[in-house]
Amino acid sequence: MTAPDPGASRHSCDVLVVGAGPTGLMLANWLVKLGVRVVVADGKQGPTRESRALVLQARSIEVYDQLGISDKVLETARRAEALAPGFRDRVFGRIPLGPLGSGVTPYPWIQVLEQSRNEEILHDNLQALGGSVRWNSPVTRLTPGPDGVEAVVGGETVTARYCVGADGANSIVRRSRDIAFDGVTNPHLFYVIDATAVGGLVDGSVNVRPGGDDFLLAFPMNGRGNWRLIGLVRDDDGDGKVGEDDARVRIRREFAVTYADSRWFATYRVHHRVAATFRDGPFFLAGDAAHVHSPVGGQGMNTGLQDAHNLAFKLADVIHGRAGEAWLDRYAAERRPVARTLVATTDRLFGFVTSQKLWLRAVRRAAVPFVAPVAVRLLPRASGGSRLFEYVSQIRIRYPMLPEEPRDPVVGRRLAWTGDNFPALRALEWQVHAYGDVRPPPDLGLPVHVFDAAPQTHLRPGILYLVRPDGFVAAAAPPDKAAEVFRRAMPPPAEGAGSAVARGTGAPGSAVPPPPTAMSVGSVPPAGEGPGGVVPPPGRAPGGAVPSVGEAPGGAVPPTSSEGREVPNG
Repeated sequence: MTAPDPGASRHSCDVLVVGAGPTGLMLANWLVKLGVRVVVADGKQGPTRESRALVLQARSIEVYDQLGISDKVLETARRAEALAPGFRDRVFGRIPLGPLGSGVTPYPWIQVLEQSRNEEILHDNLQALGGSVRWNSPVTRLTPGPDGVEAVVGGETVTARYCVGADGANSIVRRSRDIAFDGVTNPHLFYVIDATAVGGLVDGSVNVRPGGDDFLLAFPMNGRGNWRLIGLVRDDDGDGKVGEDDARVRIRREFAVTYADSRWFATYRVHHRVAATFRDGPFFLAGDAAHVHSPVGGQGMNTGLQDAHNLAFKLADVIHGRAGEAWLDRYAAERRPVARTLVATTDRLFGFVTSQKLWLRAVRRAAVPFVAPVAVRLLPRASGGSRLFEYVSQIRIRYPMLPEEPRDPVVGRRLAWTGDNFPALRALEWQVHAYGDVRPPPDLGLPVHVFDAAPQTHLRPGILYLVRPDGFVAAAAPPDKAAEVFRRAMPPPAEGAGSAVARGTGAPGSAVPPPPTAMSVGSVPPAGEGPGGVVPPPGRAPGGAVPSVGEAPGGAVPPTSSEGREVPNG
Protein backbone atom coordinates (compact mmCIF):
# COMPACT_ATOMS: atom_id res chain seq x y z
CA MET A 1 0.00 0.00 0.00
CA THR A 2 1.15 3.51 -0.79
CA ALA A 3 0.96 6.20 1.86
CA PRO A 4 -0.63 9.47 0.74
CA ASP A 5 1.58 12.43 0.06
CA PRO A 6 1.19 14.73 3.08
CA GLY A 7 1.16 17.68 0.71
CA ALA A 8 -1.45 16.24 -1.61
CA SER A 9 -4.75 18.06 -1.89
CA ARG A 10 -7.85 16.56 -0.33
CA HIS A 11 -10.92 16.12 -2.56
CA SER A 12 -14.46 15.48 -1.40
CA CYS A 13 -17.23 14.05 -3.55
CA ASP A 14 -20.49 12.18 -3.26
CA VAL A 15 -19.36 9.03 -5.09
CA LEU A 16 -15.94 7.63 -5.86
CA VAL A 17 -16.10 5.38 -8.93
CA VAL A 18 -13.13 3.04 -9.18
CA GLY A 19 -12.52 1.95 -12.76
CA ALA A 20 -13.28 3.65 -16.09
CA GLY A 21 -14.41 0.73 -18.21
CA PRO A 22 -17.91 0.59 -19.74
CA THR A 23 -19.60 0.05 -16.36
CA GLY A 24 -17.75 2.81 -14.54
CA LEU A 25 -18.16 5.26 -17.41
CA MET A 26 -21.89 4.53 -17.71
CA LEU A 27 -22.30 5.02 -13.96
CA ALA A 28 -20.39 8.28 -14.03
CA ASN A 29 -22.43 9.58 -16.96
CA TRP A 30 -25.68 8.97 -15.11
CA LEU A 31 -24.46 10.32 -11.78
CA VAL A 32 -23.17 13.54 -13.32
CA LYS A 33 -26.38 13.91 -15.34
CA LEU A 34 -28.37 13.46 -12.12
CA GLY A 35 -26.40 16.13 -10.29
CA VAL A 36 -24.14 13.94 -8.18
CA ARG A 37 -20.54 15.00 -7.48
CA VAL A 38 -18.28 12.25 -8.78
CA VAL A 39 -14.59 11.39 -8.81
CA VAL A 40 -13.60 8.62 -11.22
CA ALA A 41 -10.22 7.00 -10.94
CA ASP A 42 -8.43 4.47 -13.13
CA GLY A 43 -4.85 3.26 -13.19
CA LYS A 44 -4.83 3.03 -17.01
CA GLN A 45 -3.36 5.76 -19.18
CA GLY A 46 -6.66 6.23 -21.02
CA PRO A 47 -9.64 4.42 -22.53
CA THR A 48 -9.21 0.80 -23.58
CA ARG A 49 -7.73 0.21 -27.03
CA GLU A 50 -8.36 -3.51 -27.31
CA SER A 51 -11.94 -4.45 -28.19
CA ARG A 52 -12.68 -7.33 -25.76
CA ALA A 53 -16.48 -7.15 -25.21
CA LEU A 54 -18.36 -6.16 -28.33
CA VAL A 55 -22.10 -6.96 -28.24
CA LEU A 56 -24.81 -4.48 -27.29
CA GLN A 57 -28.25 -5.93 -26.65
CA ALA A 58 -31.53 -4.07 -27.17
CA ARG A 59 -32.01 -3.12 -23.51
CA SER A 60 -28.58 -1.48 -23.39
CA ILE A 61 -29.40 0.60 -26.47
CA GLU A 62 -32.57 1.72 -24.69
CA VAL A 63 -30.41 2.87 -21.77
CA TYR A 64 -28.18 4.76 -24.20
CA ASP A 65 -31.33 6.33 -25.67
CA GLN A 66 -32.51 7.53 -22.27
CA LEU A 67 -29.03 9.02 -21.77
CA GLY A 68 -29.45 10.81 -25.11
CA ILE A 69 -26.62 9.22 -27.09
CA SER A 70 -28.15 6.17 -28.79
CA ASP A 71 -27.72 7.88 -32.17
CA LYS A 72 -23.95 8.03 -31.66
CA VAL A 73 -23.88 4.36 -30.69
CA LEU A 74 -25.96 3.24 -33.67
CA GLU A 75 -23.93 5.35 -36.10
CA THR A 76 -20.76 3.61 -34.96
CA ALA A 77 -22.00 0.03 -34.42
CA ARG A 78 -22.32 -2.79 -36.94
CA ARG A 79 -25.80 -4.28 -36.94
CA ALA A 80 -26.06 -8.07 -36.80
CA GLU A 81 -29.46 -8.76 -38.32
CA ALA A 82 -29.59 -12.52 -37.85
CA LEU A 83 -28.26 -15.61 -36.13
CA ALA A 84 -26.66 -18.19 -38.40
CA PRO A 85 -26.54 -21.58 -36.65
CA GLY A 86 -24.39 -24.38 -38.01
CA PHE A 87 -22.34 -27.41 -37.13
CA ARG A 88 -18.67 -27.63 -37.99
CA ASP A 89 -18.44 -26.58 -41.67
CA ARG A 90 -22.20 -26.77 -42.30
CA VAL A 91 -24.56 -23.77 -42.19
CA PHE A 92 -28.30 -24.28 -41.67
CA GLY A 93 -29.57 -20.85 -42.68
CA ARG A 94 -30.40 -17.58 -40.93
CA ILE A 95 -32.79 -16.64 -38.11
CA PRO A 96 -33.66 -12.95 -38.68
CA LEU A 97 -33.68 -11.00 -35.43
CA GLY A 98 -35.93 -8.15 -36.61
CA PRO A 99 -39.17 -10.18 -36.65
CA LEU A 100 -38.37 -11.68 -33.23
CA GLY A 101 -37.99 -8.27 -31.61
CA SER A 102 -40.52 -6.34 -33.67
CA GLY A 103 -43.02 -4.56 -31.43
CA VAL A 104 -40.93 -5.37 -28.35
CA THR A 105 -38.22 -2.71 -28.66
CA PRO A 106 -37.21 0.10 -31.00
CA TYR A 107 -33.93 -1.80 -31.48
CA PRO A 108 -34.77 -5.40 -32.51
CA TRP A 109 -31.24 -6.44 -33.47
CA ILE A 110 -27.84 -7.10 -31.97
CA GLN A 111 -25.40 -4.22 -32.30
CA VAL A 112 -21.72 -5.10 -32.56
CA LEU A 113 -19.61 -2.34 -31.06
CA GLU A 114 -16.25 -2.99 -29.47
CA GLN A 115 -15.76 -2.17 -25.81
CA SER A 116 -13.17 0.43 -26.79
CA ARG A 117 -15.70 2.34 -28.92
CA ASN A 118 -18.33 2.14 -26.16
CA GLU A 119 -15.81 3.64 -23.79
CA GLU A 120 -14.91 6.42 -26.24
CA ILE A 121 -18.57 7.39 -26.68
CA LEU A 122 -19.25 7.33 -22.94
CA HIS A 123 -16.05 9.21 -22.16
CA ASP A 124 -16.83 11.93 -24.72
CA ASN A 125 -20.36 12.29 -23.34
CA LEU A 126 -19.05 12.44 -19.78
CA GLN A 127 -16.81 15.34 -20.73
CA ALA A 128 -19.74 17.05 -22.48
CA LEU A 129 -21.68 16.76 -19.20
CA GLY A 130 -18.82 18.41 -17.32
CA GLY A 131 -17.19 15.29 -15.89
CA SER A 132 -13.74 13.78 -16.30
CA VAL A 133 -11.62 10.74 -15.48
CA ARG A 134 -8.46 10.68 -13.41
CA TRP A 135 -6.29 8.46 -15.56
CA ASN A 136 -2.99 7.09 -14.21
CA SER A 137 -4.57 7.22 -10.76
CA PRO A 138 -4.72 3.76 -9.21
CA VAL A 139 -6.61 3.33 -5.97
CA THR A 140 -4.14 1.93 -3.48
CA ARG A 141 -6.08 2.09 -0.23
CA LEU A 142 -9.74 2.06 0.76
CA THR A 143 -11.07 2.44 4.28
CA PRO A 144 -14.54 3.11 5.67
CA GLY A 145 -14.81 6.37 7.58
CA PRO A 146 -17.39 7.92 9.90
CA ASP A 147 -19.13 9.63 6.98
CA GLY A 148 -18.41 7.24 4.13
CA VAL A 149 -15.14 6.22 2.48
CA GLU A 150 -11.57 7.42 2.50
CA ALA A 151 -9.31 6.39 -0.40
CA VAL A 152 -5.81 7.00 -1.65
CA VAL A 153 -6.16 7.81 -5.36
CA GLY A 154 -2.99 8.42 -7.32
CA GLY A 155 -1.23 9.45 -4.11
CA GLU A 156 -4.00 11.82 -3.01
CA THR A 157 -6.61 11.31 -0.33
CA VAL A 158 -10.19 11.39 -1.55
CA THR A 159 -13.21 11.25 0.72
CA ALA A 160 -16.60 10.17 -0.57
CA ARG A 161 -19.96 9.27 0.83
CA TYR A 162 -20.04 6.11 -1.32
CA CYS A 163 -17.57 4.08 -3.37
CA VAL A 164 -18.46 1.90 -6.36
CA GLY A 165 -16.05 -0.78 -7.55
CA ALA A 166 -16.35 -1.02 -11.33
CA ASP A 167 -12.75 -2.14 -11.57
CA GLY A 168 -13.04 -5.57 -13.14
CA ALA A 169 -12.62 -9.15 -12.05
CA ASN A 170 -9.53 -8.32 -9.96
CA SER A 171 -11.39 -5.52 -8.17
CA ILE A 172 -9.44 -3.80 -5.41
CA VAL A 173 -12.76 -2.62 -3.96
CA ARG A 174 -14.05 -6.18 -3.64
CA ARG A 175 -10.75 -7.47 -2.27
CA SER A 176 -10.40 -4.63 0.21
CA ARG A 177 -13.78 -5.56 1.68
CA ASP A 178 -12.98 -9.30 1.72
CA ILE A 179 -16.08 -10.07 -0.36
CA ALA A 180 -16.01 -13.65 -1.62
CA PHE A 181 -16.00 -14.18 -5.40
CA ASP A 182 -17.12 -17.79 -5.58
CA GLY A 183 -17.45 -19.79 -8.76
CA VAL A 184 -15.45 -21.89 -11.20
CA THR A 185 -12.92 -21.48 -13.97
CA ASN A 186 -13.42 -23.39 -17.21
CA PRO A 187 -10.42 -25.71 -17.71
CA HIS A 188 -10.07 -24.89 -21.41
CA LEU A 189 -8.04 -22.14 -23.04
CA PHE A 190 -9.88 -19.87 -25.45
CA TYR A 191 -8.77 -17.55 -28.22
CA VAL A 192 -10.11 -14.25 -29.48
CA ILE A 193 -9.11 -12.99 -32.91
CA ASP A 194 -10.04 -9.80 -34.71
CA ALA A 195 -9.56 -11.14 -38.22
CA THR A 196 -9.58 -9.51 -41.66
CA ALA A 197 -10.67 -10.83 -45.07
CA VAL A 198 -12.58 -13.69 -43.44
CA GLY A 199 -14.21 -16.33 -45.62
CA GLY A 200 -16.68 -19.11 -44.88
CA LEU A 201 -19.18 -17.21 -42.69
CA VAL A 202 -22.73 -15.93 -43.21
CA ASP A 203 -22.42 -12.18 -43.68
CA GLY A 204 -24.24 -9.77 -41.37
CA SER A 205 -25.05 -12.50 -38.88
CA VAL A 206 -23.76 -13.86 -35.59
CA ASN A 207 -22.42 -17.27 -36.62
CA VAL A 208 -22.76 -20.01 -34.00
CA ARG A 209 -20.92 -23.23 -34.89
CA PRO A 210 -20.55 -25.98 -32.31
CA GLY A 211 -18.56 -29.04 -33.28
CA GLY A 212 -17.70 -32.41 -31.84
CA ASP A 213 -14.61 -31.13 -30.00
CA ASP A 214 -14.68 -27.40 -30.73
CA PHE A 215 -16.96 -24.43 -31.19
CA LEU A 216 -16.75 -21.17 -33.11
CA LEU A 217 -18.52 -17.89 -32.38
CA ALA A 218 -18.14 -15.23 -35.07
CA PHE A 219 -19.39 -11.62 -34.84
CA PRO A 220 -19.38 -9.26 -37.84
CA MET A 221 -17.44 -6.06 -37.23
CA ASN A 222 -17.17 -2.77 -39.07
CA GLY A 223 -15.28 -2.98 -42.33
CA ARG A 224 -15.68 -5.45 -45.18
CA GLY A 225 -14.57 -8.95 -44.19
CA ASN A 226 -13.74 -8.02 -40.58
CA TRP A 227 -14.88 -10.49 -37.90
CA ARG A 228 -14.37 -11.31 -34.23
CA LEU A 229 -13.66 -15.05 -33.86
CA ILE A 230 -13.87 -16.88 -30.51
CA GLY A 231 -13.22 -20.55 -29.82
CA LEU A 232 -11.06 -23.22 -28.16
CA VAL A 233 -7.32 -23.41 -28.77
CA ARG A 234 -4.85 -26.24 -28.13
CA ASP A 235 -1.19 -26.86 -28.82
CA ASP A 236 -1.85 -28.83 -32.02
CA ASP A 237 1.62 -28.52 -33.50
CA GLY A 238 3.32 -29.80 -30.33
CA ASP A 239 5.78 -26.94 -30.01
CA GLY A 240 4.88 -26.33 -26.38
CA LYS A 241 3.29 -22.99 -27.17
CA VAL A 242 -0.31 -22.00 -27.82
CA GLY A 243 -0.49 -19.29 -30.44
CA GLU A 244 -2.44 -17.90 -33.33
CA ASP A 245 -1.17 -20.55 -35.77
CA ASP A 246 -2.76 -23.26 -33.60
CA ALA A 247 -6.08 -21.41 -33.66
CA ARG A 248 -5.90 -20.68 -37.40
CA VAL A 249 -5.35 -24.35 -38.24
CA ARG A 250 -8.31 -25.49 -36.11
CA ILE A 251 -10.63 -22.85 -37.56
CA ARG A 252 -9.80 -23.90 -41.11
CA ARG A 253 -9.86 -27.64 -40.44
CA GLU A 254 -13.00 -27.83 -38.28
CA PHE A 255 -15.14 -25.02 -39.68
CA ALA A 256 -13.78 -24.27 -43.18
CA VAL A 257 -13.29 -20.65 -42.12
CA THR A 258 -10.22 -18.77 -43.34
CA TYR A 259 -8.81 -15.31 -42.84
CA ALA A 260 -5.93 -13.24 -44.18
CA ASP A 261 -4.56 -11.45 -41.14
CA SER A 262 -5.40 -10.48 -37.59
CA ARG A 263 -5.55 -7.09 -35.90
CA TRP A 264 -5.59 -8.66 -32.44
CA PHE A 265 -5.02 -12.14 -31.01
CA ALA A 266 -5.20 -13.17 -27.37
CA THR A 267 -5.98 -16.19 -25.24
CA TYR A 268 -7.86 -16.31 -21.96
CA ARG A 269 -9.70 -18.52 -19.53
CA VAL A 270 -13.41 -18.26 -18.83
CA HIS A 271 -14.60 -17.70 -15.27
CA HIS A 272 -18.11 -18.07 -13.87
CA ARG A 273 -18.24 -16.13 -10.58
CA VAL A 274 -20.62 -13.92 -8.59
CA ALA A 275 -19.68 -11.74 -5.62
CA ALA A 276 -21.20 -12.83 -2.30
CA THR A 277 -22.77 -9.38 -1.92
CA PHE A 278 -23.06 -6.32 -4.13
CA ARG A 279 -23.09 -3.94 -1.18
CA ASP A 280 -21.03 -3.64 1.98
CA GLY A 281 -22.02 -0.45 3.79
CA PRO A 282 -20.90 2.49 1.64
CA PHE A 283 -19.15 0.15 -0.86
CA PHE A 284 -20.85 -1.23 -3.98
CA LEU A 285 -19.78 -3.59 -6.76
CA ALA A 286 -20.87 -3.43 -10.40
CA GLY A 287 -19.94 -5.04 -13.70
CA ASP A 288 -17.09 -7.56 -13.77
CA ALA A 289 -16.18 -6.65 -10.19
CA ALA A 290 -19.50 -8.25 -9.22
CA HIS A 291 -19.91 -11.03 -11.81
CA VAL A 292 -17.98 -12.68 -14.63
CA HIS A 293 -19.07 -15.39 -17.04
CA SER A 294 -18.60 -16.81 -20.53
CA PRO A 295 -19.05 -14.80 -23.73
CA VAL A 296 -21.91 -17.08 -24.83
CA GLY A 297 -24.98 -14.95 -25.51
CA GLY A 298 -23.13 -11.62 -25.52
CA GLN A 299 -24.36 -10.64 -22.06
CA GLY A 300 -21.36 -9.48 -20.01
CA MET A 301 -20.88 -5.83 -20.93
CA ASN A 302 -24.65 -5.35 -21.10
CA THR A 303 -25.14 -6.62 -17.56
CA GLY A 304 -22.53 -4.18 -16.28
CA LEU A 305 -24.07 -1.25 -18.15
CA GLN A 306 -27.43 -2.05 -16.61
CA ASP A 307 -25.91 -2.46 -13.14
CA ALA A 308 -24.67 1.11 -13.53
CA HIS A 309 -28.03 2.40 -14.77
CA ASN A 310 -29.86 0.79 -11.86
CA LEU A 311 -27.45 1.96 -9.16
CA ALA A 312 -27.09 5.54 -10.40
CA PHE A 313 -30.74 6.46 -9.82
CA LYS A 314 -30.76 4.96 -6.34
CA LEU A 315 -27.59 6.78 -5.33
CA ALA A 316 -28.98 10.05 -6.70
CA ASP A 317 -32.26 9.61 -4.80
CA VAL A 318 -30.43 9.11 -1.51
CA ILE A 319 -27.75 11.76 -2.05
CA HIS A 320 -30.35 14.40 -2.95
CA GLY A 321 -32.43 13.52 0.12
CA ARG A 322 -35.35 12.04 -1.79
CA ALA A 323 -34.96 8.59 -0.24
CA GLY A 324 -33.59 6.98 2.89
CA GLU A 325 -30.45 4.87 3.10
CA ALA A 326 -32.45 1.64 2.94
CA TRP A 327 -33.33 2.40 -0.67
CA LEU A 328 -29.77 1.45 -1.65
CA ASP A 329 -30.35 -2.13 -0.47
CA ARG A 330 -32.61 -2.61 -3.47
CA TYR A 331 -29.62 -2.46 -5.80
CA ALA A 332 -28.31 -5.81 -4.62
CA ALA A 333 -31.84 -7.21 -4.25
CA GLU A 334 -32.53 -6.42 -7.90
CA ARG A 335 -29.23 -6.91 -9.69
CA ARG A 336 -27.58 -9.83 -7.87
CA PRO A 337 -30.37 -12.32 -8.80
CA VAL A 338 -29.94 -11.21 -12.43
CA ALA A 339 -26.22 -11.95 -12.24
CA ARG A 340 -26.74 -15.31 -10.52
CA THR A 341 -29.25 -16.44 -13.13
CA LEU A 342 -27.06 -15.24 -15.97
CA VAL A 343 -23.93 -16.94 -14.65
CA ALA A 344 -25.75 -20.20 -13.99
CA THR A 345 -27.34 -20.18 -17.46
CA THR A 346 -24.16 -19.34 -19.37
CA ASP A 347 -22.21 -21.84 -17.26
CA ARG A 348 -24.57 -24.68 -18.22
CA LEU A 349 -24.71 -23.65 -21.88
CA PHE A 350 -20.96 -23.17 -22.08
CA GLY A 351 -20.42 -26.51 -20.39
CA PHE A 352 -22.60 -28.22 -23.00
CA VAL A 353 -20.73 -26.54 -25.85
CA THR A 354 -17.19 -27.11 -24.56
CA SER A 355 -17.33 -30.33 -22.52
CA GLN A 356 -15.01 -33.06 -23.77
CA LYS A 357 -16.97 -35.88 -22.12
CA LEU A 358 -17.62 -38.60 -24.67
CA TRP A 359 -21.37 -38.71 -24.15
CA LEU A 360 -21.75 -34.93 -24.49
CA ARG A 361 -19.63 -34.92 -27.64
CA ALA A 362 -21.91 -37.61 -29.02
CA VAL A 363 -25.01 -35.59 -28.07
CA ARG A 364 -23.64 -32.51 -29.84
CA ARG A 365 -22.91 -34.48 -32.99
CA ALA A 366 -26.40 -36.00 -33.00
CA ALA A 367 -28.60 -33.19 -31.68
CA VAL A 368 -27.24 -29.98 -33.17
CA PRO A 369 -27.56 -31.00 -36.87
CA PHE A 370 -31.17 -32.00 -36.14
CA VAL A 371 -32.30 -29.14 -33.88
CA ALA A 372 -30.64 -26.20 -35.65
CA PRO A 373 -32.43 -26.57 -39.03
CA VAL A 374 -35.77 -26.92 -37.20
CA ALA A 375 -35.06 -23.73 -35.23
CA VAL A 376 -34.26 -21.86 -38.44
CA ARG A 377 -37.68 -22.79 -39.85
CA LEU A 378 -39.84 -22.41 -36.74
CA LEU A 379 -38.39 -19.67 -34.49
CA PRO A 380 -39.24 -16.70 -36.77
CA ARG A 381 -42.92 -17.78 -36.74
CA ALA A 382 -43.28 -19.06 -33.18
CA SER A 383 -44.21 -16.98 -30.12
CA GLY A 384 -41.35 -18.67 -28.32
CA GLY A 385 -38.94 -16.94 -30.70
CA SER A 386 -40.04 -13.52 -29.46
CA ARG A 387 -39.75 -14.65 -25.85
CA LEU A 388 -36.24 -15.98 -26.52
CA PHE A 389 -35.31 -12.60 -28.01
CA GLU A 390 -36.58 -10.86 -24.85
CA TYR A 391 -34.40 -13.05 -22.64
CA VAL A 392 -31.25 -12.64 -24.74
CA SER A 393 -31.80 -8.90 -25.20
CA GLN A 394 -32.26 -8.53 -21.39
CA ILE A 395 -35.70 -6.97 -21.85
CA ARG A 396 -37.44 -9.72 -19.88
CA ILE A 397 -35.61 -9.01 -16.61
CA ARG A 398 -38.00 -8.74 -13.67
CA TYR A 399 -37.25 -7.13 -10.31
CA PRO A 400 -39.14 -7.89 -7.07
CA MET A 401 -41.39 -4.95 -6.23
CA LEU A 402 -44.41 -5.44 -3.93
CA PRO A 403 -44.56 -9.11 -2.90
CA GLU A 404 -47.90 -8.66 -1.11
CA GLU A 405 -49.59 -7.43 -4.31
CA PRO A 406 -51.00 -9.91 -6.90
CA ARG A 407 -48.47 -10.78 -9.57
CA ASP A 408 -48.85 -8.49 -12.56
CA PRO A 409 -47.18 -9.18 -15.95
CA VAL A 410 -46.09 -5.54 -16.17
CA VAL A 411 -44.88 -4.76 -12.63
CA GLY A 412 -41.19 -5.34 -11.99
CA ARG A 413 -40.30 -5.30 -15.66
CA ARG A 414 -39.04 -2.57 -17.92
CA LEU A 415 -41.98 -0.55 -19.22
CA ALA A 416 -43.46 -2.21 -22.31
CA TRP A 417 -42.75 -0.24 -25.48
CA THR A 418 -45.87 0.94 -27.30
CA GLY A 419 -44.21 3.00 -30.03
CA ASP A 420 -44.59 6.44 -28.44
CA ASN A 421 -44.15 6.10 -24.68
CA PHE A 422 -40.35 5.98 -24.30
CA PRO A 423 -39.64 9.72 -24.86
CA ALA A 424 -41.39 10.46 -21.55
CA LEU A 425 -38.70 8.44 -19.76
CA ARG A 426 -36.06 10.99 -20.75
CA ALA A 427 -37.43 13.26 -18.01
CA LEU A 428 -35.61 10.97 -15.53
CA GLU A 429 -38.34 11.19 -12.89
CA TRP A 430 -41.00 9.11 -11.21
CA GLN A 431 -44.17 9.30 -13.31
CA VAL A 432 -47.59 7.74 -13.78
CA HIS A 433 -48.74 6.15 -17.05
CA ALA A 434 -52.22 5.20 -18.26
CA TYR A 435 -53.11 3.41 -21.49
CA GLY A 436 -56.57 3.78 -23.00
CA ASP A 437 -59.64 4.95 -21.10
CA VAL A 438 -59.02 5.81 -17.48
CA ARG A 439 -60.97 7.74 -14.87
CA PRO A 440 -59.37 11.04 -13.86
CA PRO A 441 -56.58 10.01 -11.49
CA PRO A 442 -56.20 11.46 -8.03
CA ASP A 443 -53.61 14.17 -7.50
CA LEU A 444 -50.56 12.03 -6.76
CA GLY A 445 -48.03 14.85 -7.04
CA LEU A 446 -46.43 13.15 -10.03
CA PRO A 447 -46.60 13.79 -13.79
CA VAL A 448 -49.27 11.66 -15.49
CA HIS A 449 -49.03 10.50 -19.10
CA VAL A 450 -52.04 9.09 -20.93
CA PHE A 451 -51.39 7.07 -24.09
CA ASP A 452 -53.59 5.24 -26.53
CA ALA A 453 -54.60 1.72 -25.60
CA ALA A 454 -51.85 -0.83 -26.27
CA PRO A 455 -53.60 -4.19 -26.76
CA GLN A 456 -50.40 -5.71 -28.15
CA THR A 457 -48.91 -5.42 -24.65
CA HIS A 458 -50.01 -6.34 -21.13
CA LEU A 459 -50.72 -2.67 -20.33
CA ARG A 460 -54.43 -2.55 -19.42
CA PRO A 461 -56.95 0.25 -19.83
CA GLY A 462 -58.32 1.60 -16.56
CA ILE A 463 -55.08 0.90 -14.67
CA LEU A 464 -52.46 3.42 -13.55
CA TYR A 465 -48.80 2.39 -13.70
CA LEU A 466 -46.10 3.89 -11.50
CA VAL A 467 -42.89 4.09 -13.57
CA ARG A 468 -39.48 4.58 -11.97
CA PRO A 469 -36.88 6.96 -13.44
CA ASP A 470 -34.95 3.94 -14.79
CA GLY A 471 -37.99 2.85 -16.82
CA PHE A 472 -39.09 -0.09 -14.66
CA VAL A 473 -42.71 -0.35 -13.54
CA ALA A 474 -42.89 -0.19 -9.75
CA ALA A 475 -46.62 -0.73 -9.23
CA ALA A 476 -50.03 -0.93 -10.91
CA ALA A 477 -53.44 -0.05 -9.47
CA PRO A 478 -56.87 1.28 -10.41
CA PRO A 479 -57.24 5.01 -9.76
CA ASP A 480 -59.10 4.57 -6.46
CA LYS A 481 -56.29 2.47 -4.97
CA ALA A 482 -53.33 4.16 -6.64
CA ALA A 483 -52.39 6.50 -3.79
CA GLU A 484 -51.99 3.68 -1.25
CA VAL A 485 -50.32 1.17 -3.58
CA PHE A 486 -47.94 3.72 -5.08
CA ARG A 487 -46.98 5.03 -1.63
CA ARG A 488 -45.73 1.57 -0.68
CA ALA A 489 -43.82 1.23 -3.95
CA MET A 490 -41.96 4.53 -3.61
CA PRO A 491 -38.53 4.77 -1.94
CA PRO A 492 -38.56 4.96 1.86
CA PRO A 493 -38.31 8.65 2.73
CA ALA A 494 -35.16 10.16 4.12
CA GLU A 495 -35.27 10.87 7.84
CA GLY A 496 -37.60 13.77 8.48
CA ALA A 497 -39.04 13.71 4.94
CA GLY A 498 -42.33 12.38 3.69
CA SER A 499 -43.51 10.15 0.90
CA ALA A 500 -44.10 11.82 -2.46
CA VAL A 501 -47.48 10.19 -2.94
CA ALA A 502 -48.65 10.38 0.67
CA ARG A 503 -47.89 14.07 1.12
CA GLY A 504 -48.15 15.32 -2.42
CA THR A 505 -44.52 16.35 -2.65
CA GLY A 506 -42.70 16.30 -5.95
CA ALA A 507 -39.95 13.71 -6.17
CA PRO A 508 -39.72 11.17 -3.36
CA GLY A 509 -38.83 12.95 -0.16
CA SER A 510 -38.51 16.30 -1.89
CA ALA A 511 -39.38 19.40 0.12
CA VAL A 512 -40.22 21.27 -3.07
CA PRO A 513 -43.97 21.90 -3.46
CA PRO A 514 -45.35 19.81 -6.30
CA PRO A 515 -46.72 21.07 -9.57
CA PRO A 516 -50.37 20.22 -10.17
CA THR A 517 -50.90 16.75 -11.60
CA ALA A 518 -50.50 17.10 -15.36
CA MET A 519 -51.94 15.05 -18.17
CA SER A 520 -50.08 14.51 -21.42
CA VAL A 521 -51.08 12.33 -24.32
CA GLY A 522 -47.95 10.59 -25.55
CA SER A 523 -46.12 13.85 -26.16
CA VAL A 524 -42.44 14.65 -25.85
CA PRO A 525 -41.95 17.46 -23.33
CA PRO A 526 -40.83 20.80 -24.77
CA ALA A 527 -37.35 21.98 -23.93
CA GLY A 528 -37.20 23.11 -20.32
CA GLU A 529 -40.39 21.32 -19.35
CA GLY A 530 -41.15 17.99 -17.79
CA PRO A 531 -43.51 15.48 -19.38
CA GLY A 532 -46.97 16.81 -19.96
CA GLY A 533 -45.75 20.39 -19.81
CA VAL A 534 -44.81 20.19 -16.13
CA VAL A 535 -42.09 22.72 -15.50
CA PRO A 536 -39.64 21.42 -12.89
CA PRO A 537 -39.63 23.52 -9.73
CA PRO A 538 -36.89 26.17 -9.53
CA GLY A 539 -33.48 24.69 -8.81
CA ARG A 540 -34.51 21.20 -9.87
CA ALA A 541 -33.86 19.51 -13.13
CA PRO A 542 -36.36 16.81 -14.10
CA GLY A 543 -36.37 14.09 -11.52
CA GLY A 544 -35.03 16.38 -8.85
CA ALA A 545 -31.50 16.53 -10.24
CA VAL A 546 -29.41 19.59 -9.56
CA PRO A 547 -26.91 21.07 -12.01
CA SER A 548 -24.06 18.62 -12.48
CA VAL A 549 -20.89 19.20 -10.57
CA GLY A 550 -17.60 17.48 -10.19
CA GLU A 551 -15.39 15.06 -11.91
CA ALA A 552 -16.16 11.66 -13.37
CA PRO A 553 -15.71 7.68 -14.28
CA GLY A 554 -14.09 3.98 -13.88
CA GLY A 555 -13.30 -0.67 -14.81
CA ALA A 556 -9.79 -2.03 -14.52
CA VAL A 557 -8.20 -3.76 -17.45
CA PRO A 558 -7.84 -7.53 -17.24
CA PRO A 559 -4.30 -8.92 -17.16
CA THR A 560 -2.58 -8.77 -20.54
CA SER A 561 -0.66 -12.04 -20.30
CA SER A 562 -1.73 -14.52 -22.95
CA GLU A 563 -2.83 -17.21 -20.49
CA GLY A 564 -5.24 -16.53 -17.67
CA ARG A 565 -6.59 -13.41 -19.35
CA GLU A 566 -10.07 -12.40 -18.21
CA VAL A 567 -12.86 -13.36 -20.57
CA PRO A 568 -13.82 -10.67 -23.08
CA ASN A 569 -17.50 -10.74 -22.16
CA GLY A 570 -19.64 -9.69 -25.08
